[in-house]
Amino acid sequence: MIRKLTIALLGMIPGVAHAEWYRASTEHFIVYANDRADEVKQFAADLERFDKTVRFLRKMPDPPVGSANRVVVYMVSDVRDVQKLAHNDSVAGFYKSRAGEPIAIVPRDNGSDSDDLKARPILFHEYSHNLMLTTYPDGAYPRWFVEGFAEFFATVTFDPDGSAKFGAPPQYRADGIIRAPIPVSVVLDDSKRKLSQADVDSLYGRAWLLLHLLQFDENRRGQLGTYVQALNSGKAPLDAAQQAFGDLKQLERELNRHAGIVFEMYRIPADRLQLGPVELTKLSPGAAAIMPVRIRSKNGVDNESAPDVFAAARKIAATYPGDPFVQVTLAETACDARDYVECEAAADRAIAVDPKLVPALYYKAVSHFEIAVKAEDHSSETWSAIRRLIATANRVDPEDPRPLILYYQSFVEPGFPPSEAAKDGLFKAFTLAPNVADLRLATVAMLLNDHKAEDARSLLKPLAYSPHAGDLADLARDMITAIDSGGTDAALKVMQRPQKEGPGNAKGH
Repeated sequence: MIRKLTIALLGMIPGVAHAEWYRASTEHFIVYANDRADEVKQFAADLERFDKTVRFLRKMPDPPVGSANRVVVYMVSDVRDVQKLAHNDSVAGFYKSRAGEPIAIVPRDNGSDSDDLKARPILFHEYSHNLMLTTYPDGAYPRWFVEGFAEFFATVTFDPDGSAKFGAPPQYRADGIIRAPIPVSVVLDDSKRKLSQADVDSLYGRAWLLLHLLQFDENRRGQLGTYVQALNSGKAPLDAAQQAFGDLKQLERELNRHAGIVFEMYRIPADRLQLGPVELTKLSPGAAAIMPVRIRSKNGVDNESAPDVFAAARKIAATYPGDPFVQVTLAETACDARDYVECEAAADRAIAVDPKLVPALYYKAVSHFEIAVKAEDHSSETWSAIRRLIATANRVDPEDPRPLILYYQSFVEPGFPPSEAAKDGLFKAFTLAPNVADLRLATVAMLLNDHKAEDARSLLKPLAYSPHAGDLADLARDMITAIDSGGTDAALKVMQRPQKEGPGNAKGH
């Protein structure tokens, strides 16, 4: 997440006249915003242009992305709304990885000067994390590289002709770029030192500066690739840095000199960033009415907040019984509130309008799943019927990871051995959302149960290095140690210890 300096923002208050709600869809994004049509369309186009820019520069592949795996951006218009949703009064925008419908929540762009964090840089930073972790799911990266990569691309700008420019310093990191309260050796490996907030701010700034140096200094071209390769071959962070960058004291001297230069920028011509169409749709009155509730639901609820969100959805949905967008939102909130009868009823109303609406098919299956669990029904007939419901959703969209995960769980929950198709489905879900920590761990558990120690170890390594994984990173490191010393059974025992929920987990985080 990006820390806020200052932001002035527009309000989004239910009942006050605003522009219409629109949905803009591109190859990699879905944007919901209460703004002028041209503004929403331009914002979505710039997000897509950003994706093309990063992929072009880093030579990343660009495979087709199914509708369920595009990042869904909800634009709210008051920083207080962002902070309330994030449960953090220093956050100006955030991204949450999900297995199906990863989301980002940003404010409308109304920064007053160059030192402000605005909607685009916030989202560019967060989406850079998504790009790195989904494009290179097997990579292990230290915090400086993950955050420096995101900061490096956060300041991309676009000219009226559609060309992109990158390399500008993030002004909100000026102190960290210029001052150096922590040495470069700590920037490169902060695992052995507890960092203060000032240290973290400096690390972000110096990480940006280091990536800029490695990108633009002709004498250091290619060193970054050598560093990443050495790191992922098993070398310790500082050993990998010394192999790639040479004397770290010399690197620090060059870094300090680099902070004083006029930063070089690079331009990518518009013809290298060809965009597909931006599909713009005005939301129905029902969809517009329920959107604030939908944002709260998609952000995640807990046992305390779920009933209130469900009640708000039910009140609005009563006015729009034939609107599938509204009814799917109601089904989701009902499911979160554990009212599975209402969840199925709402899903059925949506299916009656659109029989191929995957979220509705999915929530219908979820309702049957949870009712069977609550009833402690372990009969093969019940669970076979549930799997048929799940399979219906999967046939409509084979690239949606949620039915694949639920199908695997339909064996594990009642205590049946997972079929090979179920295992294949879980692994496919993982490949569709490799940056979701709990899905990665579920896949690791499946591999461990099949005594595939090396495969499990390779999936744990990126999580062990992740700067955002918190306690799950510690768990992953302990599991790797257990695999190395005692094999799959030992790792499964470590995995069974109580865990706190980690970043990047399913809805509710």
